[in-house]
Amino acid sequence: MARTPSTMLPLKTPFPHFRLPDPRGQVVDTRVILKDPGQAVIVMFICNHCPYVKHIARQISSVTRRMLQFPGVHVFAINSNDIERYPEDRPEKMLAEAAELGYSFPYLYDESQEVAKSFRAACTPEFYLFDGDLKLVYRGQFDDSRPQNHIEPSGADLWQAFEEVLAHRSPHDDQKPSIGCNIKWKPNQEPKYENFF
Repeated sequence: MARTPSTMLPLKTPFPHFRLPDPRGQVVDTRVILKDPGQAVIVMFICNHCPYVKHIARQISSVTRRMLQFPGVHVFAINSNDIERYPEDRPEKMLAEAAELGYSFPYLYDESQEVAKSFRAACTPEFYLFDGDLKLVYRGQFDDSRPQNHIEPSGADLWQAFEEVLAHRSPHDDQKPSIGCNIKWKPNQEPKYENFF
């Protein structure tokens, strides 16, 4: 398994809005939340085939379902992988994955990979939390669990930051990068990010 860390996009970065389809072709445009940003926006980059995602997928489903019980919370997942080389991540497979795992959030397909680049996303899974002002307050890992490290997935790091946002406090800025599979960039499309951590 490749081990790729988050680039750790700088805190306070404004939310990079996007317009993406789900596997059925229904388009989600995040600019609609400008009218009522609510309390928090969570964006995650995931995919179907990555063992790091598979390791925490059911807990992602559970934790985000709890988050969405709070008013004014938005959750989005994005798959930016090259589906020509990784057909397990094709939209029809995304649809089946979302149904099997009970995802309660839009699972969107970033065919151009431009949205991943706008977030400086580097790996799957990778998590971003924005506050009610649509400023980045947390980025990095779900928790300390990894495949084969014998730590049960809990979502502790993301959940703690989420609770701080709901309480109108800033999460601690000592945040750990996620570790996962690199995003599967199309040929000659891999970005050269500046690393911020």
